[in-house]
Amino acid sequence: MVRLAEAEQYERVFRCFDEDGDGKLSPSELRRCVGLTGGEVLLKEVEVAVESLDSDGDGLLCLEDFVGFMEGGGEEERMGDLREAFGMYVTDGCGCITPKSLKRMLSRLGQSKAEDDCEAMIRHFDLDGDGVISFDEFKVMMM
Repeated sequence: MVRLAEAEQYERVFRCFDEDGDGKLSPSELRRCVGLTGGEVLLKEVEVAVESLDSDGDGLLCLEDFVGFMEGGGEEERMGDLREAFGMYVTDGCGCITPKSLKRMLSRLGQSKAEDDCEAMIRHFDLDGDGVISFDEFKVMMM
């Protein structure tokens, strides 16, 4: 069972990746979500995953389906995956995701953003207000 605080965090991440705001994640939105966490996946692979996770058969993931996706795998495996993904964004040697390192990684993923946009994205998940994303904040964002 997902605790209330975890449910709110999942919902916040879900809304962030729900680009069109329809309350569902399409395969392309989910692919972007996986890409932003440092993974690479083919659209066909995501379509198969959505099909297996989709509880109502509409070809999209609702929040509950997304939570099931995020909760898959063991805790140790998820932490390892998160550390690996986090490490892909940390390129400035400070041990945190900075606006500059986020911009660089998004560019590699084909999502060109201005540094101001990256600062705004970081502010959205920056729990202590220091202008960067620590691993603990990244973990909260992704879990």
